[in-house]
Amino acid sequence: MNPVHNHVNALSETLSALRSQANTLLRWGRVMADRLPSGARLLAAGNGGSAAEAQHLTAELVGRYELDRRPFSAIALCAESSSVTAISNDYSYEEVFARQVVAHGQPQDILVLLSTSGRSENLLRAAKAGARQGMTVWAMTGAHANPLADLADEALLLPGRTCTVQEVQLIAVHTLCEAFEAALPQPSGVNVERRAS
Repeated sequence: MNPVHNHVNALSETLSALRSQANTLLRWGRVMADRLPSGARLLAAGNGGSAAEAQHLTAELVGRYELDRRPFSAIALCAESSSVTAISNDYSYEEVFARQVVAHGQPQDILVLLSTSGRSENLLRAAKAGARQGMTVWAMTGAHANPLADLADEALLLPGRTCTVQEVQLIAVHTLCEAFEAALPQPSGVNVERRAS
């Protein structure tokens, strides 16, 4: 048994599922390109490795992915350390994202929730809070039927072990940013500079 080959083969299966859902990411990118330039905000959250991917997504929007373009409003709720610890201490960890969603979320804003299981109570409460705020709720989860996917307006379902789902979530984040920047209107006569590799 070769653990490296096994892992890469498993990763290929998860990537294949992502490829079959490419139109979902294209659609999400177009929605973001329509709303964010008009002042809407993207909020993102996850636990553990998925928290890292949520923070990665918002960093690409506030900074840039490839295009040298204006920054857009995006907050990784899991990275707000004082809010996370205060809410956890004063309420519960189950409320840690929902309370921030109520504080920041407005109609037309987008809430992206990342989870491998789709069963984390803090993300389920965040999804419900987002719906109450009139936000669009998207989920990236494992492939099996799960409550987070059911609560979201749309879900990207990725099969595999926790590790491969998290690895492909990063690719999904980059692909979403690619779709978003491709859908942004480009001013005529402006040379758009891409980040050097």
